[in-house]
Amino acid sequence: MPVDEKNREAVRVRIEELAALTAYHSKKYYVEDDPEITDGEYDALYGELKRLEAVWPELRPDNSPTARVGGEALPEFRKVTHEVQMLSLNDIFNLEELDAFDARVRQALGDDIQPVVFVVEKKIDGLSVSLEYENGVLIRGSTRGDGFTGEDVTENLRTIGALPKILNGNPPRYLEVRGEVYLPKSDFELLNETQQSLCLKLFANPRNAAAGSLRQLDPKITASRRLNIFVFNVQRVDGYDLTSHAQSLKWLESLGFPVSPDFRVCGAPDEVREVIGEIERRRFEFPYDIDGAVVKVDGFAAREALGQTVKAPKWAVAFKYPAEIKETILLDITLNVGRTGVITPNAVLDPVRLAGSTVGKATLHNFDQIREKDIRIGDRVLVRKAGDIIPEVIAPVKEKRDGSEAEFFMPSACPVCGEQIVRVEGEAAFRCQNRACPAQLYRGIVHFASRDAMNIEGMGGAIVEMLIERGFIRDAADIYALASRRAELEAIDRMGIKSTDNLLNAIEVSKRNPPERLLFGLGIRLVGSRVARLLINRFRSIPALRSAPCEELSAIPEIGDKIAASLRAYMDEPRTGDLLSRLEAAGVRMESTTVNAPYNTSVSEDILSGGASPGTDINAAGGDAAERGQPLAGLTFVVTGALPGVNRRDIEAEIEALGGKAAGSVSKKTNYVLAGEDAGSKLNKAIELGIDIIDYEAYKKIAKYE
Repeated sequence: MPVDEKNREAVRVRIEELAALTAYHSKKYYVEDDPEITDGEYDALYGELKRLEAVWPELRPDNSPTARVGGEALPEFRKVTHEVQMLSLNDIFNLEELDAFDARVRQALGDDIQPVVFVVEKKIDGLSVSLEYENGVLIRGSTRGDGFTGEDVTENLRTIGALPKILNGNPPRYLEVRGEVYLPKSDFELLNETQQSLCLKLFANPRNAAAGSLRQLDPKITASRRLNIFVFNVQRVDGYDLTSHAQSLKWLESLGFPVSPDFRVCGAPDEVREVIGEIERRRFEFPYDIDGAVVKVDGFAAREALGQTVKAPKWAVAFKYPAEIKETILLDITLNVGRTGVITPNAVLDPVRLAGSTVGKATLHNFDQIREKDIRIGDRVLVRKAGDIIPEVIAPVKEKRDGSEAEFFMPSACPVCGEQIVRVEGEAAFRCQNRACPAQLYRGIVHFASRDAMNIEGMGGAIVEMLIERGFIRDAADIYALASRRAELEAIDRMGIKSTDNLLNAIEVSKRNPPERLLFGLGIRLVGSRVARLLINRFRSIPALRSAPCEELSAIPEIGDKIAASLRAYMDEPRTGDLLSRLEAAGVRMESTTVNAPYNTSVSEDILSGGASPGTDINAAGGDAAERGQPLAGLTFVVTGALPGVNRRDIEAEIEALGGKAAGSVSKKTNYVLAGEDAGSKLNKAIELGIDIIDYEAYKKIAKYE
């Protein structure tokens, strides 16, 4: 093969690789609101793909991520077709690229449209939406989706206080505007504090928190998240002649819209540079998260002349700022004990000013990462804020070591209760085995009282901590004995008669919850809300479930051996019997009164939503009737590419639950390759080996959904 052909083949493989990677991470970010890599890492992948496609345009795949907007509509929401495509923006990363953009604009416009004027705005990181008004009344709001089709989220958008539902003055007959839904930093921090207190998954950054909140199926949850919005573009308007972007923003503001904050009109390239630099210098002072500045041509006639590509306008770019990284000293490593006993290491840092605030602590994720990165106490380390919010240690600065640094070793005893720490085979986590550990007790009671469990209003972290400190609560059953302590509760500072009444009433109401809420609230490892529903649907009551042998539990396709073993171990503990007896004696509902329904015959709504609400355990997916068995037994699947409306990891978990094997690479032992959009090199390997390639619909038939 000639050298040029060898190069061409290597480039083709790399382009396919990059296209698959960027498509996957784009979906994690835009659709599932669960990014796995940083914005900088994604930008590096995307930038390399663009550069290779520019040099080798004939190798660019038809479905390349560089030609598409990042998102897609989720199946739970009604679809909305955008009359005006909601475009993405091309990113630039330095002043040289800014100068090149300016030169392209001026060359394209020539002498026909002069002078060229730009508007510079802060690039607030949120979720883009379309808002439609008829005669000044909000009639529909939708997400961007893939730019052509989005999701109808009107009711959720109505919960945002800053969004006008009726416009001021003399509004047009029809108006469509584009806005950005975001979560202010202070509200994001409060939300993550709540998530942490409930031992739920933390949101990576405000953008993903906003996106996840707007896509809730229950508008009440969206309303509780304190979302905000600003409007930055007119998409369509009837009866008004607008000539420039700056003019349109002022007009929108007069109608009652919160518009792009502090936008600046710039007549010369130096002014654009100055404003971009000013925003970057102040980026961490703003009450919202930004990741850059947007530079737009102001005049609408100029925009029309410049046009657009299939993905982005030629009249605007996004200038992306790099993440701020600082060096400091790792003073110590402390341990935090979670609700299920998981021991999490945290870094204690010499305080450093980072991304607008002073950082003294950072996450180290787990013991394996400390070992892999070779992080030692006393090291000088590089730290950043993931998503400009959550501090994390990136790496040690090894060349600055002086020999005084000390390796960290996981202790054998829990730092809170002193009981033995164990590491379960096959898991990264170390765990305290003592369920009576004070740290586990606090987080366990907070979880028990949380919205998705027993939903005891008013029983948040501060109240739980106070009750434990006074010895009123030693386990969940003690909650239902608090009525006998009414006088003591009323005497507590800031409780009084009214707060005590509200708390005791909420506790009484919680007794009527269905038993699946109680089962989830018990905090059994691997038993999330969906698994709890499946178990109660099968066994009908907590006592019946408690007596079920492990074999009967694991025979249920949705459950599997690990969940069955965890559940059986919990139920076999003597203290569990005492706890459940006391809960039952207190009047907590133990038996389901609903009609026994068969197992869900399609992929669960949790999975279709891209991963349920944060903290929900999806340990298995979909299923059929109880007697279906394991239809995928003996079959090996490789899942690759983006599948329609489902998370790849959930499909792999489902394959395992239904008796099959989900492999990470294609080999001669593979029976099927389940291929979605942007399948990449695994698809090529399957073709080469003659492996059967199926789509999602064919997979559902094999799995006996249909």
